Amino acid sequence: MSVPVITFFNNKGGVGKTSLVYHLAWMFSEMGRRVVAIDLDPQANLTSAFLAEDELEVLWDVPASGDRNGTVYQCLRPLTRVGDILIPHTQRINPQLHLVPGDLSLAGFEDLLSQQWPAAMGSGDQLYKPFRVLSAFWLLAQMAAKQHDADLILADVGPNLGAINRSALIGSDHVVIPLAADLFSLQGLRNLGPTLRTWRADWAKRVDNWATPEFELPKGAMQPEGYIVMQHIDRLSRPVRAYKKWMDRIPSTYRESILDEPPSRILAPTDGHCLARLKHYRSLMPMAQEARKPIFQLASADGAIGSHAAAVRDAWSDFKALAVAILERIEPQAPARS
Repeated sequence: MSVPVITFFNNKGGVGKTSLVYHLAWMFSEMGRRVVAIDLDPQANLTSAFLAEDELEVLWDVPASGDRNGTVYQCLRPLTRVGDILIPHTQRINPQLHLVPGDLSLAGFEDLLSQQWPAAMGSGDQLYKPFRVLSAFWLLAQMAAKQHDADLILADVGPNLGAINRSALIGSDHVVIPLAADLFSLQGLRNLGPTLRTWRADWAKRVDNWATPEFELPKGAMQPEGYIVMQHIDRLSRPVRAYKKWMDRIPSTYRESILDEPPSRILAPTDGHCLARLKHYRSLMPMAQEARKPIFQLASADGAIGSHAAAVRDAWSDFKALAVAILERIEPQAPARS
């Protein structure tokens, strides 16, 4: 039985997606879930959030000869020749949380993914390599999850609709969409919905084309579980009025574009598809980055005193509520552990 993969995806960048994945990975682990985080963004921002620069230098310094298995690309690199996926050497973040690090070299894997997509509609013995390549992200994530008896896999991806993200999404059981309340996020939603449906249908055709697969394949469910509005603002000012304008349009756009349903007049505060509206927590982010920990773990020794300490408590409540909301969507019969 495979471990569920939750991918956080929006083809519009700059909405705080990587920070969201980072904090939820920590929160799920503190709630008792065993978590594997996998960085499938060639920019590797999630990896740099978890690991210090000197660790990254060692991890990414790979000689031209010889294979390592410390990053996503290093594990998949043999597929570019005549080899197979290497079992990943994950980074232990805490006893419940492990990371499959990203790698800037992953961008070079995109061409192979593009080549193998049409090849998966071939026949006979020629199908093994295309499916091995196209499902490689999912297979790698499952290998890591099996090592650590994980309950959840959280995947971070880049903000685009390219071949890397297509393969990441066909390996996803659940999709959560981070948004900002602006025109660009709404346009991103309009692009994303039809793309997910196309990828889902195209993957199903390819799976049906391989009558007797030689290894387990991802289902490509890509089930949308809701959206999260990032950088929510409560103050009364002109920027907030603009925020409300776009915020009020999100529920209808989400239903129409992502769920392929008729538009509705529901507003965000009462929209059941809105998993959370997260505050910006501007003042805490520099402290958290300096301390290399999530904002809800900041202590007085990190500078979180006075109003900052109150903001840390708020952050804990916000991320705990969001984690519970996600678990209720993907584990409807299993209440969240505390």
